[in-house]
Amino acid sequence: MLMSDAGTPVHVIGAGPAGLATAAALTARGLAAVVLERGESVGAAWRAHYEGLRLQSPRAYAELPGLPPQRTSGGRLTRDDFVAYLERYAAHHRVEIATGVEVSKITRTGEQWRLDANGGRRLTTPAVVVATGLNHTPYTPSWPGRDRFEGELLHSADYRTSAPYKNRDVLVVGCGSSGTGIAADLARGGASRVRLAVRTPRHVVRRSSLGWPAQRSAILARRLPTGLGDRLSGRLTRVENLGKHGFPHPRRGICSAAAAGAPPVVDDGFSGLVRGGRIEPVAGVDRFSGAEVRLADGSSVRPDAVVAATGYRSALGQLVGDLEQLDGSGRPLVHGPRTLPHSPGLHFAGFTRPVSGALRELAHEARRIAQALVEATS
Repeated sequence: MLMSDAGTPVHVIGAGPAGLATAAALTARGLAAVVLERGESVGAAWRAHYEGLRLQSPRAYAELPGLPPQRTSGGRLTRDDFVAYLERYAAHHRVEIATGVEVSKITRTGEQWRLDANGGRRLTTPAVVVATGLNHTPYTPSWPGRDRFEGELLHSADYRTSAPYKNRDVLVVGCGSSGTGIAADLARGGASRVRLAVRTPRHVVRRSSLGWPAQRSAILARRLPTGLGDRLSGRLTRVENLGKHGFPHPRRGICSAAAAGAPPVVDDGFSGLVRGGRIEPVAGVDRFSGAEVRLADGSSVRPDAVVAATGYRSALGQLVGDLEQLDGSGRPLVHGPRTLPHSPGLHFAGFTRPVSGALRELAHEARRIAQALVEATS
């Protein structure tokens, strides 16, 4: 039996929504679990997001197994709402959490997994769930001249509020949900000029059309063939075409673009700010030169500050790089309830970005992982 060492809990790495949901699902099925968190509290990554953030998912689709979020006035949770929900969720399910524990390496020793952690810790367990997530380590491209830029350059992970940028010229790089959200926050917060550098165009979809939520369309299209999903999403979801305002419209359909790594952005006033000229789309960044940022179309701008909303890396290479678990992009080859034949009991949770919403899918994934581990004990 996989869980032959009775009394040894499943070790879950990461106290974000994926880790907490998995631990709660395990304990609900009678399996002991302990969550190892490198930070000092649950939801550390969420606490670090900018103050004005609201979840793209409606409250109904942000629910983790076993406890719904509290109602909010706008129907969507703010950053602080969601952090409070994670705290309440951990307390409600009595999730055992060990904070300040950073696991650096996972190795296989006989029928057990060994976790090397800070402080010289060596933990052994029959099963591990890695829930450190895709947004683990901020990534900034190595643009030529970046280190000699005369203005301020920061990653979106370090952006907190628009206040320091009031009456300043800001270039936001990246048009995903973080980039468009920060650009909107800056425009509303009094930045003198906000440009948005677009490399890979995104669909911008209305939150709902005639009372029909965009996420519901995505859920319906989730398991359809991509072409059929594109057509269904296009018919049920209102897509904003901002092409004449300089924001390129993707050639691919919504599901095709999402499968290629460019999921849609749910409009939270962004399109109105673009139409009103308060956010100016420009070409992607090519290089830095002194105080200038040169763009892919040959033009250049001279912003006071650049916010790089250029994504994150999962940083799984050091953790499991020797275990033949990762694909060429550094993501798990399998995730959820599936494990590779040579790695029984090693699961990955929260490493997908489905068009139907990450929180909704990781809630389902947590249940499936827990059920797989229960079946492994029988």
